[in-house]
Amino acid sequence: MSAYGENPFRHLVEPLNPNDPNQQFFNLSKLGDPRYDRLPFSIRVLLESAVRNCDEFLVKGSDVENILNWKQTQTQTVEVPFRPARVILQDFTGVPAVVDFAAMRDAVMKLGGDPEKINPVCPADLVIDHSIQVDFNRKSDSLQKNQDLEFDRNRERFQFLKWGSKAFRNMRIIPPGSGIVHQVNLEYLARVVFKYDGFFYPDSLVGTDSHTTMIDGLGVLGWGVGGIEAEAVMLGQPISMVLPEVVGYKVYGSPDRFITSTDIVLTVTKHLRQVGVVGKFVEFFGPGVAQLSIADRATIANMCPEYGATAAFFPVDQVSLQYLEQTGREPEKLSYITKYLKAVSMFRDYNNDAQDPDFTQVVELDLSTVVPCCSGPKRPQDRIPVSDMKKDFESCLGAKQGFKGFQVAPERHSADVPFTFGGKAYALSHGSVVIAAITSCTNTSNPSVMLGAGLLAKKAVECGLSVKPYIKTSLSPGSGVVTYYLKESGVMDFLSQLGFEVVGYGCMTCIGNSGPLPDPVVEAITQGDLVAAGVLSGNRNFEGRVHPNTRANYLASPPLVIAYALAGTVRIDFDREPIAVNSEGREIFLRDIWPTREEIHEVERTFVIPSMFKEVYEKIEEVNERWNSLVAPSDKLYTWDPQSTYIKSPPFFHGLTRTLQPPRSITDAYVLLNLGDSVTTDHISPAGNIARSSSAARYLTGRGLTPRDFNSYGSRRGNDAVMARGTFANIRLFNKFLNKQAPQTVHLPSGETMDVFEAADRYQRSNVPLLVLAGKEYGSGSSRDWAAKGPFLLGIKAVLAESYERIHRSNLVGMGVIPLEFLPGQTADGLGLTGRERYTVSIPETLTPRMLVDVTLDTGKSFQVRMRFDTDVELTYFRHGGILNYMIRKMSEN
Repeated sequence: MSAYGENPFRHLVEPLNPNDPNQQFFNLSKLGDPRYDRLPFSIRVLLESAVRNCDEFLVKGSDVENILNWKQTQTQTVEVPFRPARVILQDFTGVPAVVDFAAMRDAVMKLGGDPEKINPVCPADLVIDHSIQVDFNRKSDSLQKNQDLEFDRNRERFQFLKWGSKAFRNMRIIPPGSGIVHQVNLEYLARVVFKYDGFFYPDSLVGTDSHTTMIDGLGVLGWGVGGIEAEAVMLGQPISMVLPEVVGYKVYGSPDRFITSTDIVLTVTKHLRQVGVVGKFVEFFGPGVAQLSIADRATIANMCPEYGATAAFFPVDQVSLQYLEQTGREPEKLSYITKYLKAVSMFRDYNNDAQDPDFTQVVELDLSTVVPCCSGPKRPQDRIPVSDMKKDFESCLGAKQGFKGFQVAPERHSADVPFTFGGKAYALSHGSVVIAAITSCTNTSNPSVMLGAGLLAKKAVECGLSVKPYIKTSLSPGSGVVTYYLKESGVMDFLSQLGFEVVGYGCMTCIGNSGPLPDPVVEAITQGDLVAAGVLSGNRNFEGRVHPNTRANYLASPPLVIAYALAGTVRIDFDREPIAVNSEGREIFLRDIWPTREEIHEVERTFVIPSMFKEVYEKIEEVNERWNSLVAPSDKLYTWDPQSTYIKSPPFFHGLTRTLQPPRSITDAYVLLNLGDSVTTDHISPAGNIARSSSAARYLTGRGLTPRDFNSYGSRRGNDAVMARGTFANIRLFNKFLNKQAPQTVHLPSGETMDVFEAADRYQRSNVPLLVLAGKEYGSGSSRDWAAKGPFLLGIKAVLAESYERIHRSNLVGMGVIPLEFLPGQTADGLGLTGRERYTVSIPETLTPRMLVDVTLDTGKSFQVRMRFDTDVELTYFRHGGILNYMIRKMSEN
């Protein structure tokens, strides 16, 4: 099992089945340590990995002891290594990973090493799911047209990925049109227990997408990491992590018959955000968990990044096994999964409280208290009961600009803007729904809410209701299985009649691939400066993410997405106001068409069956004909095309030498941006469409492209020149230098206001280092490696913030950008910092984790900050200039 030394725990190895001595496992119960049975189940997974991989080099016996001693070590910032069983990627994050691997091969060769050493050691699956966009909707051919456009726009990227699938061993690529990475992971890729190289062990993973946590709902421990960290895992490095506290989340009671899993997850999200679980594991237990389907659990685990935890774990139980059977897993697998998990005390009975482990703290949820709800208008944690939606939106209209405010003058609250669409007259007002999307991994993997939406659509059509034609409706299932059961159960026709045609299989509206709105709608919104609304069954609704013209965006269950589309506005009280008046003049209320949990479960039992999953997934890797016909080069080194505007060799390794340079202080740095709280990776990393007035647009125009060929930032993540220009280019970025939202900053030496890239470029040409000032929760939101790579390319040497989101801080470390943190109780404003000073950060040659360093300003003021390198391994990466530089030097050794 080890490439380094003899494993001191070999005595724990025994066959799982005495009749098959070649298939073994590390029997942790033979440790004979009473602490093991008190560990949270999630920590047992970390322990098993440490025991199995112990070589007294990368993983030490002391690491095993630290994990076993979790009850004491959990609060002591103890660093432990973790070697996940596999890595999962999606194409937005996968393309730059493969670009980095290709560039690393070039760099290793230049340093005299063997480039083929750069190869995934840990199995990696890449699902192409983020490239499709809702360009066409409401027509039966929308799916085909959107998929054709996806291929036309992304042919270069897809060819590059196909090269990667041939050039690198141990990398499987699931072609476009298959589904959303997290749903494909749940329904197909998840092993639950690995049977590999003669050993059984728990399935576990990290992924380059923050919603990787969805797999925790099936009892597979996994979470999102930066692309940079994932690449190191693929190259055989363990993740260095601080042993987490584990919050036990006890669930009991039964939900009301009209409650959906989305209502439960939005309630949990708000609750855990209030509890404060950033950097911690959450582990669910209690009799209420047994009532939740795996799809329900996966929905809750999916939203883990929105409440800030690292992982949201549901240990495997009998319901998990039933799900594996339902999704077509073979009986032989089910047999060894059950046998192994019971042998190592990782199989859970949620009704048996004698199995409840020790937790850092326990919080509780009574399911009977959950009410129908949405979240918004700008953050996933801002839950609103549906009964309060109208009142809440109207209060947001006039409230001060912020997460719950749009600052619209009172006299404009009732503004109406008439427009013509399809030859008919309509009007838009504040709160008008212009996008209604059943989309995203969060809900489309859950048959109960998808069938609930279908049944609601059926009842709505039967009552004579329809959705106004200008509303952009769409249905983007997470896998082909969803379409299968929607058709078989007879509800697909009704969804289509309301405009919810299948538009593609992938992550679409939720990631900003919502496509264009009709011109008359955009003109009306712009003319009235309206706060138009999007309603989506997703997990992210940050400003500017879903669509530039929808300032209010609400997360809702798929049935509620349809309900708000039918109403045409979020300014409705469903309890008191009819959703619509039908052609017979009858008032139809939401309660008239809302299906019960019993109705939904009856349809689910009948139509969601194993043969569907088997039929869809047996041909998943060959089903896309256009992918099959793609021709890609077969060389082990990639031949970079200098004319390509999609794939470009990045400059990260230019000038890399074998020898290390000592760390240097940052001297007389300017502040590029002065930012506030909750700056998300959406604000930092390029995302969505490329604005025609942006630096990236000017670059592409200079390469001979027209705006119709710009595509999205996500599709161009393999080109650093585009991505650097799109860094901090979000129109909703609030920079204190300007005191308004704009993708611009002030170039301090000249006093000129300009795009962020232009200012950074001017500083770099003058050899001036840069900093970013920020408040709390810097880098919250999706895991995006370009949120660290982009700032690195802009010349940003450090970020000084009050606190960081876990994945983003790790990404900054991975790129050699220093995460500095104000001391408790201190802030930029409290220290009287304007951001117009010049900053010198003294970095000593001898570094220790989380050490304090001095910051001196050109005004003479000085103060101390904490350098957030949390572990010795992170300090090693920093000394090398980043994790990839470290790996190149390591792989270049003969």
